[in-house]
Amino acid sequence: MFETLLLLAIPTLVLRLLGALGVARFATWRSAAAHGLAFMLVMTGTAHFVPDSVTVMPHHSDLVAMVPSFVPFPDFTVYTTGVLEYLGALGLILVPFRRLAGLALAVLFVLLLPANIHAAVDNVSFDGQAATPVWFRIPEQLVYIAVALFAALGTAPIVTAIRRVPVRAGETG
Repeated sequence: MFETLLLLAIPTLVLRLLGALGVARFATWRSAAAHGLAFMLVMTGTAHFVPDSVTVMPHHSDLVAMVPSFVPFPDFTVYTTGVLEYLGALGLILVPFRRLAGLALAVLFVLLLPANIHAAVDNVSFDGQAATPVWFRIPEQLVYIAVALFAALGTAPIVTAIRRVPVRAGETG
């Protein structure tokens, strides 16, 4: 039940510790959280493409079972959300795109909430384990939304970030 939260929390804490030890990229909680969320998204996004034969983690069929019946093309939806998670992760680690990625991910997490509620209410299991209860799934999703917004809202918009890129003497901007 706590595995996905740990995929966010542990990397965030480790990266922030590295920042405290002098790694400039992780010098702030905002940057460490953005990278921690990116790590989590790569791991969870991978499940969207994992075949049923893999038993160490949730797989594609588990995620298809989460898709509510009102959503058309559940297989395609699962593949698409996996790609969006990968793109969101990439955007979070590329500073000029962090704001856009964080805002887009917050929207994605809101859109995924019905699938999480459906999975909890209909007892959809992951990898044969009991379904995560709704009392945990909703606050968990709110944490992801909050972290995405935290990463996004402290970052300059993409146009401003690109303008700040220094130009070396003799180059045109």
